[in-house]
Amino acid sequence: MNEKNGFSISGYVMIVVLPVLSFVLGSNVVSGGIHSNQFSGISLLLTILVGLMYPGFFMVQPKQARVLTLFGSYVGTVKETGLRWTIPLFMRRNISLRIRNFESGQLKVNDNQGNPIEIATVIVWSVNDTAQAVFEVDDYESYVSIQSEAALRNLATSYPYDIYEEGSISLRGDPQVISDALTIEVQNRLENAGMVVHEARISHLAYAPEIAHAMLQRQQATAIIAAREKIVQGAVGMVDLALEQLSAKNIVELDEERKAAMVSNLLVVLCGDQNAQPIVNAGSLY
Repeated sequence: MNEKNGFSISGYVMIVVLPVLSFVLGSNVVSGGIHSNQFSGISLLLTILVGLMYPGFFMVQPKQARVLTLFGSYVGTVKETGLRWTIPLFMRRNISLRIRNFESGQLKVNDNQGNPIEIATVIVWSVNDTAQAVFEVDDYESYVSIQSEAALRNLATSYPYDIYEEGSISLRGDPQVISDALTIEVQNRLENAGMVVHEARISHLAYAPEIAHAMLQRQQATAIIAAREKIVQGAVGMVDLALEQLSAKNIVELDEERKAAMVSNLLVVLCGDQNAQPIVNAGSLY
């Protein structure tokens, strides 16, 4: 079932027309009863019908719509704002078209590697097709919350929490990619219910408490290894530069054994965790 325009006219026009009709028909009833000494049935019937038309007035606020039904059948949707009038027999249900936020609770799921994690999301959505939102699902707001959490669970099990292989996508390392994937996942689930997803982002992401300490140690070890690699690369470059400048400027000539000892000492000094305590040999050249 798709949305279609419902019948309605400007209420400002009808708020002038109906009192005039009521006055004219009422005058005819009175005058007919006085001059002919008989009751004008047609005028009275028309007066009653005009009186029954007054409940057809309703208001439509900006970014809202009214879904019209007649004896259970969908007859259309009114989105024109302001005072409107329609057939009084139409039932009118108010639907908000404004952008809304849905924030899920913290879900505990296993990532791609089987590690338990805590994850939550914020979904920005709005109603696009009022007919589908009202008639395709029982409660479209509840439908959004349930399907969003289901999509989040499915996404969390499809990616690892952190990068384990070079070039892989992770929940923590690629937030924009994960956000785009989650938006598509939620949109596919809500499309048949007449909703459009504007944005979906991870609002909370962490390891579960039972493995958080172990994973923190793993992250620290990874950071230490990466830092050590940088330190070693820099130390090797500094040692190479020192040997090159000593040789180029003829400051001192070192044989291969002394070069190896110098390289060893420099690497210990440059790569050590603590400051080196040098021992100065003042008795001989070596």
